[in-house]
Amino acid sequence: MALTGATGFIGTRLCDALVAEGCAVRALTRGACPARAGVEWITGALTDPGVLARLVDGAEAVVHCAGAVRGCGPDDFHEANVAAPGALGLAVARHAPQARLLLVSSLAAREPTLSAYAASKHAGEAAAQAAGIRVTVFRPPAVYGPGDRELRPLLDGLYRGLGFIPGHRGRFALIFVDDLVGAVLGWLAWPDADGGCFELDDGTTGGYDWDMVIDAISRLRGRRVVALRIPRRLLGSVARVNGWLQGALGRQPMLTPGKVRELYHPDWTCDGAPFARLTGWQPKVGLADGLRLTLVGPVRDDAAA
Repeated sequence: MALTGATGFIGTRLCDALVAEGCAVRALTRGACPARAGVEWITGALTDPGVLARLVDGAEAVVHCAGAVRGCGPDDFHEANVAAPGALGLAVARHAPQARLLLVSSLAAREPTLSAYAASKHAGEAAAQAAGIRVTVFRPPAVYGPGDRELRPLLDGLYRGLGFIPGHRGRFALIFVDDLVGAVLGWLAWPDADGGCFELDDGTTGGYDWDMVIDAISRLRGRRVVALRIPRRLLGSVARVNGWLQGALGRQPMLTPGKVRELYHPDWTCDGAPFARLTGWQPKVGLADGLRLTLVGPVRDDAAA
């Protein structure tokens, strides 16, 4: 099978799981990667037609995990989140019409007016579908776990005992990275899932609010967490300054005014039950276990004994 984003947070875990399942993986990379059994690296750009043709040639399934999450405006997200899915869809249509295509998008695509990132994910889904082939879309909410670089700093601060959270009472879904990987494996095993758009979560009805996350981290560390709620106006001011500073340093910011609008959106809950009913996939990692695996690590057998 063919995979993009294999060196990223989600793609790395997915690539490992596919190899463990005995799949032969052809993975796209921008630079040289160490040789590993079960993986053939294809070096090149996400939008290069020749590179994508080599990537998908002969593949039975293509999974697109690559994407950009940092940036201020549409131009920062266009190539990775819009042009790349469109180019990949065309490559599959022309060079691997027998292949199934899965686009790992984002729940943010449900609200494209909130930010340039959300708009790009929504447009990327449309670009892939415009190739005239059946495309399955996953829209996961916030994905967390070992290796995460986006949500992890916030969780680390709370685990140390003092952290900052958005000052509102909105609700949101979460999913542990290995459960998202499990959903991809479930899709691979069930061709009848082709062509749908599926929101995925960890199975917690109604999702979470920040108080629930703080309570779970307090139990994990055995001491109360002090969480400071940041008013939206203040965080918006910080985001504007951060965007300017990061831009001056030639970096792509994570905290932007658009991201603030996402953070303060009142409802990021979703329901993975339709995909579960179709494929038999079930999320296995709840919030308590997911936070432990993310912040502490797995319990060693000798420690458990």
